[in-house]
Formats: sequence, C-alpha cells, structure tokens
Amino acid sequence: MSDDLKVTAELRESFGKGAARKLRALGKIPAVLYGHGTEPVHVSLPGHQMLLILRKSNAVLELDIAGKGQLALVKDVQKDPVRQIIEHLDLIVVKKGEKVQVDIPVHVEGESAAGTILNQDATTVSLEVEATHIPERVTVSVEGLEEGAQILAGDLELPKGASLITEADVLIVAIAVPAAPVDEETEAAEAAAEETAAEAEAAE
Repeated sequence: MSDDLKVTAELRESFGKGAARKLRALGKIPAVLYGHGTEPVHVSLPGHQMLLILRKSNAVLELDIAGKGQLALVKDVQKDPVRQIIEHLDLIVVKKGEKVQVDIPVHVEGESAAGTILNQDATTVSLEVEATHIPERVTVSVEGLEEGAQILAGDLELPKGASLITEADVLIVAIAVPAAPVDEETEAAEAAAEETAAEAEAAE
C-alpha cells in the first residue's frame, strides 16, 4: 500500500460539537471507525493529509491506531455546506481480500462520429470489488460511434475481479445529433403569417 495512505489516527476522548470544533482548529478531522461487529472507535485524523487523500474517491487507509494497524475505507464525508470544510468522516473496517460495494467514476474517451454529440447519463457505476484493489475509474470508448448508439452498464469492460451491482440496462452514454438551432426571426415571421391568416379567415 502507498505510504500516502498510511495515516496515524489518535484516539478521541471528548465528543460533541465543541470538541469537534477544537480538533478542527488544530488542523485535525474527527472521525468514527466501525464495522465487522466491532464497537465504534472515535479517532482524529491529520487534516491536511486527509484533504490530499480525499481527492481520490474510495480511498482505503492504513490506519495506525495506538500502534495497531487497521485498514479502513472512507465511507462518508460530512462537509460544512457553506465553507466546504470537512466536519467529520465515517470510516468502515475492511480486511484484505474482503469485497466491498463502491461507486466508481465512469471515464469516457474517444470521439463519436462527426456531427454527433455525447450525452453521459450516468457518471458512476456501483461495483463489488476487493477492498484493497478498488479501481480509480471504469473507462469506456465512444470512438466513431454513430447517432443512436448507446452504451449500457452491462456493456462496460470491468476491471479484473470486479462485478457489476448497477442494473445492467442502466444507460451510461447515448450518441445523438444536436437539434437544429432555432432561427428566431424565421419563427417570428412564421407566427405572424399564421396570425394574419387566422385573422383573414375570421374576417371572412
């Protein structure tokens, strides 16, 4: 595992909003670790390091809690809606070889046929993967695809060992031709002509 994901966690003795505020003022993030039938463990994590780690989705941390190693997956990030400061993290205990369900970003590459546009209907898919081998992305190519082409979740080429949780018929990408731009002057002229015709009809 990358050294970047090795995090020293300090056990927390005090709880509540006041204690959490004090931790954040010290550049730390309050977190709780749970799962596998264990009692929740309340810890604080180094704020700057976690900000860097959280740029990558589905990060598995190698925690050092009072000298004891523990793998954990970041399950939920609670942010202040205005200041976007991380207020709290939920972590779940994971074990090597264990499978977890995660949402993986779908990355589209390539160019569809000339004159067409790409509509990406889903930006993530849910997969079941090994906790210590979570892929960063699932890549799909639209190179040369014509109008009307569709790629469904079941069409995606999944990383080795991964299985699809998302329904296979969920639309990921559709190729279409953009609608012709509306000429406002022509539209106004046509509407005026229709109105004149209607008035003439009424007069008769």
